[in-house]
Amino acid sequence: MSKEHIVSAFDRDLEAIQAQIIRMGGLVEEGILEAARSLDERDVERAQAVRQADRAVDELEEIINDKCARLIALRAPTAIDLRVVLSVMKVAGNLERIGDYAKNMAKRTGVLAELPPINGAHASLRRMAREVQLLLKDAIDAFIQRDADLAKDVIRRDHDIDQMYNALFREFLTFMMEDPRNITPCMHLHFIAKNTERMGDHVTAIAEQVVYLVTGERPDENRPKADATSTDAALGQVQKD
Repeated sequence: MSKEHIVSAFDRDLEAIQAQIIRMGGLVEEGILEAARSLDERDVERAQAVRQADRAVDELEEIINDKCARLIALRAPTAIDLRVVLSVMKVAGNLERIGDYAKNMAKRTGVLAELPPINGAHASLRRMAREVQLLLKDAIDAFIQRDADLAKDVIRRDHDIDQMYNALFREFLTFMMEDPRNITPCMHLHFIAKNTERMGDHVTAIAEQVVYLVTGERPDENRPKADATSTDAALGQVQKD
C-alpha cells in the first residue's frame, strides 16, 4: 500500500470522526438551550427530555474515542497527525462534561418548579446559557476550521461568562438576606449558575486545544479568572467539578 493511499485513508477516517464531533457539539448546544428554557418556563417535561437526550451525547463520546483508538492502531499516524487525534478525544471529553452540566440544570428544574420563583433569576440564567451556547458554537467552528484567532476570541469572551456569574451570585445573596424563604430556591439557582460558568470553562478548554493544535503552543495556563466568588466568605463550599 502506497504512502499516499495510507494518508488518504487517514484523512477520510479523521473527517468521519470530526463529523461526529460536529454532531456531538450540536446536541450539546441544543441541550444547553433546552435546559435553560425548561428552567425559565418551569417545564418539567422539557427538562426530562434534556436528561434523556444526554445519553446520545455519552454514546457519541464512546464512539469517537473507540474510532480514535482504532485510527491510531491501524494508521500509525505521524506525530502531527497523532496530535490531531488526541485533540479530537479531548474535545469530545469536554463536550461530554458540558452535556452533563446541562443535564444537571435540567435535574433541578423539577425541584425549582415546586418552589416560589425568584424574580428575574430564571431569565438571567437563560441569557447566560445562551452566551455559553454561542461560545461553544464558535469553539467548535474554530476546531473544525483550525482557526486559532477565533479560538483566542472564545478564550477572551469567557471573561463575560464569569462576570455574568458574579452578578448572579450577588443577586442571590441579596435575595437570601432579604427573605429566608428565598434561601432554598437561591441555593439551587446558584448551583445552576455555577454549572453554567463551568460550561464556559470547558468551552475555553476546547478553544485552548485549538490554539495548541494550530500553533503548537499552549495558551497561558495562568490566565486570570473573573470569578470572584471563590474568595467571598459568604459562598462557603462551592460545587466542584
